[in-house]
Amino acid sequence: MTDQNALKKAVAAKALEYVRDGMKLGLGSGTTAEVFLDLLALRVRGGMKLLCVPTSERTALYARKLGITLSTLEDVGALDLTIDGADEADRDLNLIKGGGGMLLREKIVAASSRSMLVIADESKLVARMGKYPLPIEVIEFGHASTALRLAAAFAALGYKDVKITPRVRDGAPFKTDSGCLIYDAAFGQIADAPKLATAILAVPGVVEHGLFIGIAKTLLIASPDEVEIITKV
Repeated sequence: MTDQNALKKAVAAKALEYVRDGMKLGLGSGTTAEVFLDLLALRVRGGMKLLCVPTSERTALYARKLGITLSTLEDVGALDLTIDGADEADRDLNLIKGGGGMLLREKIVAASSRSMLVIADESKLVARMGKYPLPIEVIEFGHASTALRLAAAFAALGYKDVKITPRVRDGAPFKTDSGCLIYDAAFGQIADAPKLATAILAVPGVVEHGLFIGIAKTLLIASPDEVEIITKV
C-alpha cells in the first residue's frame, strides 16, 4: 500500500463515523470515494440498511458489484448525506471537482443533500484554489465558440491567457455521463471563486463548472499524523 492509498483508507474510515443506519446516502465518484465504498460495503454486509444514490455510472457499477442498494433522486427525494472527494479544497470548504468528469451529477446529488462531507488526502488542501485545472462542462453543439466566450469572460475578470483545453480520452473527445464535453481551464490561482463561478454560468453553452462554493459542510483531510476535521462555521 502506498502512502497515498493509506491516507485514502484512513479518511474513508473516518467518514464511516458519519454514516447511520437507515440513511439516504449520496455516493461520490473518484478513487477516494471508491475506497470509501469498499469500507461501506462491509457495513452493509454486516446488516446496515442504506438507500444510496450514485453520482456517476462508474460509481453505480462499482456499488452494485459490492452489494450496495441503489436508488434514484426521483425515488428517494432529499438525501441525508453525500460523501465525495475533491481535486482541490481550501479551508473555507470551497472545492474544485470534476477531474473524473462527473461534476454535473456530483453537484446535483450534493445539492439534494442536507449535508455534504468531503474526503481527501493532504495533497488536495490548498491555500488558494486554481492550481488544479477547473473543469467546465459544455454542450457539444458550438463548443469551440463556447470556449472563445469563456476566454473573453475570464479576460474581463482579469485572468489573462488562461489555457482552455478540450478534454480528450483515448484519442477522442471525452464525454460525460450526460453526453457533454469538458474543457479544462488552467488559472494557476483563482482570486474570487464565487465571482468566477457566476461569470462561467452566464456563458451560453455552459452546463456546469467544477467550482463547489458553499456546498460542503465538512472536510476531512488525511495526513500521516491525523485526519483533520474542518467544518463550516
